[in-house]
Amino acid sequence: MKRLQGEQERTALPARADGRNVDPALGTLSGEGAHQQVKRLAAEHPTPDTVAQLPSEFPAQPSPTYYDQPMLKAPVWTWAIPAYFYVGGLAGATSALGAASALLAPGRHPDLLRASRWVGTAGDVVSAALLIDDLGRPSRFLHMLRVFRVTSPMSVGTYVLSLSGACNTASLVLGGRPGVAGRLGRYAELGAGALGLALCTYTGVLIANTAVPVWQLGHRELPVLFAGSAVSSAASLLQLFPLGEREQRLLHRYGVVGKAVELAAGHALERSVKRAPQAARSLKEGLSGALWQASKVLTAASLALSLLPGRHRPLQRRAAALLGTAGALALRFGLMKAGARSTLNPRASFEPQRAGLGAAAVLGPTPDPQGGKPFSFPLPVVS
Repeated sequence: MKRLQGEQERTALPARADGRNVDPALGTLSGEGAHQQVKRLAAEHPTPDTVAQLPSEFPAQPSPTYYDQPMLKAPVWTWAIPAYFYVGGLAGATSALGAASALLAPGRHPDLLRASRWVGTAGDVVSAALLIDDLGRPSRFLHMLRVFRVTSPMSVGTYVLSLSGACNTASLVLGGRPGVAGRLGRYAELGAGALGLALCTYTGVLIANTAVPVWQLGHRELPVLFAGSAVSSAASLLQLFPLGEREQRLLHRYGVVGKAVELAAGHALERSVKRAPQAARSLKEGLSGALWQASKVLTAASLALSLLPGRHRPLQRRAAALLGTAGALALRFGLMKAGARSTLNPRASFEPQRAGLGAAAVLGPTPDPQGGKPFSFPLPVVS
């Protein structure tokens, strides 16, 4: 009995005072699944060779990502949003043109003034309907009016659209009447023109204030691009109306300026986006690239028809107007598709940040208080 007890003492684990005495029997498989065999062969799940490599032996990648998974979520906006960008910009530029005509040349363009009131009012109503269609319920649009934030382009834009619709409606109803009602209509028209300048540009600020690579890289050019496209859209639509020769000449000059600004701002946007080649692919490949290139060709063709001899002929003028309208629509939908496509490319998101662009260009480099050294945390000494 004493001999057996001595053998057990020799085989037992040495007792430790720090609690690290582990019983090896705890690692023994037991129970119903202890003797089950794996039916799948190891060849079906091969072990990567990189497991056996040291961290310093991994091959360098020119543009590493997080397992090639997108870092951003694509915008969930439907077709109603690029359509809203087009209609809202058109309404804003039309209201601005009507207000400028009433202020600088009162009584000289009555037909143009009347058409701008109708187009501005109808554009604001359609814009609100498109925005509500994307939101899902009218109550959500009303909830957006409960809060006003100067730092939020969406909040500012909601109020701009609402006030612009009110001013355009008042101008349409009261404009041209005698007495106090007529003066109120003129004031409302001037207010609609001022709000129209914001309405045709705030959408560019809205999408530039996001993390979408294409939109963020071109945040300086987008408001100017949207303004030029809005002016081109307004002139193209109004040129299809039966207006007088003097008014058509005014619209011709208005449209030429808008198309030139749109082409110049689009070229500047491409240069800014090309700083990140992976993001620039969205403007060249796929449906987004086709729409973007088509917008440039259509707008350039419209500008050429507007400058060629015979530009005041009705047929040539209508052709230029239709090409300008198609180019403005292709621009809005192309930019929307390009933004969504760039979010699905993980390298388009990582590349600008590593190059010091995007948010890194706005916020600047992050300061390193340790000077490149790791953080040290002194541990308390327990006696």
